[in-house]
Amino acid sequence: MLWFALTRDAAGVDWKVATTAGSWHQLTQYLWPEIHKWAGRIRWDLVRDGRPFTRQELQNLNLRLSCGHAFAGASANAALIEGAHADSLLFVYDESKAIPAGTFDACEGAFSGAGEGAGEAFALALSTPGAPQGRFYDICRHRAGYEDWHPVHVTLGDAMAAGRITAEWADQRARQWGEASAIYQNRVLGEFYASDEDSVIPLAWAEAAVERWRAWEAAGKPDPGRPRVIGVDVAYTGQDRTVLAVRNGPVITELRRSVKEDTMQTTGRVKAILDGDDSYTAVVDAIGIGAGVVDRLREQGAKVLAFNASKGSKAKDSTREFGYTGRRSEAWWTMRQALDPSGNPDICLPDDEMLLGDLSAPQWTVTSSGRIQVESKDEIRKRLGRSTDDGDAVVQAFVPHLGEYAPGSVRKWAGAADLGDMGVSEETKAHKRMREIQGKAAEGIDDAPWDLDGFGPQDERDLSTRGNVRSWR
Repeated sequence: MLWFALTRDAAGVDWKVATTAGSWHQLTQYLWPEIHKWAGRIRWDLVRDGRPFTRQELQNLNLRLSCGHAFAGASANAALIEGAHADSLLFVYDESKAIPAGTFDACEGAFSGAGEGAGEAFALALSTPGAPQGRFYDICRHRAGYEDWHPVHVTLGDAMAAGRITAEWADQRARQWGEASAIYQNRVLGEFYASDEDSVIPLAWAEAAVERWRAWEAAGKPDPGRPRVIGVDVAYTGQDRTVLAVRNGPVITELRRSVKEDTMQTTGRVKAILDGDDSYTAVVDAIGIGAGVVDRLREQGAKVLAFNASKGSKAKDSTREFGYTGRRSEAWWTMRQALDPSGNPDICLPDDEMLLGDLSAPQWTVTSSGRIQVESKDEIRKRLGRSTDDGDAVVQAFVPHLGEYAPGSVRKWAGAADLGDMGVSEETKAHKRMREIQGKAAEGIDDAPWDLDGFGPQDERDLSTRGNVRSWR
């Protein structure tokens, strides 16, 4: 972009550069900061008679020189960039796999008069690959109608030769994610791949939740509301980690990890959170070693629910056609339904590769009895050589209604989704569970949907009209 702007400006040519990306966050936090970084590394003694850019010329999201300017536009609003006209044009599409096809189409008009002495127009589309679909995939596969694009595939070998990736890092990711996983194929090998057909949670759905988390972070991390839940996955073996997933409303605000920690230390860390804010409820994996954490927390009078993954389930999925082989299958499938883009999800997940790898790792099948069966933790450990600790903690944070209270007269703590289910009909419970799946807030707090393809700068007075930008107050 800097080369294009400086060479055209030096020649006195009318020029423009339009930059867009899959999300506004990508433009403001990655693309334009990179432009600023490389502007600072230019050999100015060889360019523009030794005159670096002034603050008036290079600003946060635009560059304005004598003969033209570069700017940023949100991909969700194609009108912001489709009207670009100049004798020399450059369109930069960053993280192109997430840019709507309509945005690409809106820019095509600028190329109609290029060539044959009538000016020039170029397009540069960059992205890590994702699922084998969308405009960026069509371009890279040289589909019919895209012959004027020139795809360049940067392989793992290319990245290693350039010193950008080490063999040790690639080997570690293969052990962490598995070579057949979508996240390894996309982010290490640079291949278009999706394991949607056998993964419980498609990688693309989890990545969309990360984009929502970034939008929440960019808004200043306002209070997302309730329920407030701590999902606790207790380490099963020495190689596993104990993970605490802290949930406020639809947002996982943080993941707290520890290794080689005994049950009393884990109990103390959970109890500290509960004592610091009595609106939290802990949902603890009660299988095996986690049972000790549950017992001790109950003994201390803490607000804790025991999640028993091996317990049977009588629930049905959202189609009312399939049952589940147990609580673990029900919990993971509930999370899948809550992240399904067709339901305008509002769940926000932190940008954490370990978490993304965990969520996209478990596979599923349908048994002969018509029940959804999610791969067990032991099966995953045998296949990948590790446990999905982060993913299990997050899933537990979003299914407090599957937790169990202590027997006897222990109080049913506020914040659990099924607080008032005693004496309620099964049909009413099913409707209530569906509202939970669809992201409706517990305890009467409504959440805004997220239903557009990109994120753009918003006027605070008009946030409520944009489905993809939550109206944080």
